[in-house]
Amino acid sequence: MPAVTVENPLVLPRVAAPAQARQRPVLYVGTAPAGFEGEGFPVRRAFAGIDYRHLDPFIMMDQMGEVDYAAGEPKGTPWHPHRGFETVTYLIDGTFVHQDTHGGGGTIKDGDTQWMTAGSGLLHIEAPPEALVASGGLFHGLQLWVNLPRKDKMMPPRYQDIGGGKVRLLTSSDGGALVRLIAGEIGGHQGPGITHTPITMTHISLRPGAELTLPWRPDFNALAYGLAGHGTAGAERRPFGTGRTVVFGEGDAITVRADDAQDSRSEDFEFVLLGGQPIREPMRHYGPFVMNTDAELAQAFEDFRAGRLGTVPADAA
Repeated sequence: MPAVTVENPLVLPRVAAPAQARQRPVLYVGTAPAGFEGEGFPVRRAFAGIDYRHLDPFIMMDQMGEVDYAAGEPKGTPWHPHRGFETVTYLIDGTFVHQDTHGGGGTIKDGDTQWMTAGSGLLHIEAPPEALVASGGLFHGLQLWVNLPRKDKMMPPRYQDIGGGKVRLLTSSDGGALVRLIAGEIGGHQGPGITHTPITMTHISLRPGAELTLPWRPDFNALAYGLAGHGTAGAERRPFGTGRTVVFGEGDAITVRADDAQDSRSEDFEFVLLGGQPIREPMRHYGPFVMNTDAELAQAFEDFRAGRLGTVPADAA
């Protein structure tokens, strides 16, 4: 972990918060509960139990794996519907194939991202390729759900395939951090993801003992989630690591430090740092639909049952 890296981070653009920036305090650190999704692949529910006012515009985030499958074990999801939000699937290790009823789809692996705007609705499937099912192998990734504002919930579906090579790579002043900017902006640098709801999404590798302080939009919320290893969050150095989520308070800078020694498969402290502009609209979430009212949820289920969100292709049924 991970596939997208550089041998010498000091060749990358450097980013740092101004010295006078106001540090965001840590409001909460919690442990993500484990469960299963789709056909039975293991997940950790990163945002479970966190008040939605701290998450907005995000709905949920699952860490998929990390799991080393034996031959015949890799699993995915069956065909299922979505409406009213965007799904972001970021794959660190392994391979996933996506197909949807709006013509989107493709294969992602080792640092690639699939960004699907469900909008008015579609059916889709995510599954490992047959060759990976036969061989087994390492599987590890994230799926993030990003809410859409009321005005965009019924927009036409859209699909973005963000190859790992398109991700914007940055580092800290001393080269101790590798920042993969997938979407949004940090310190004047822009990631490749095109979003309807303004967000910033990063995957960061921090060398043992290194500290990173990033500028952060004050109108965004801020969350961190540990993928591998351990370190501390905030100037107050609150401990967090693999499977733990941090909620930050208000401010315009975020500090994370890696512990001097790491004991995971990765030699670095790996974590996701993300935030977005709160939508501040009523939100109703049930199953695969995220709408503004209960009546809109009921309509989404009715449209799904009536086949209005698309039909599974005959050659894929």
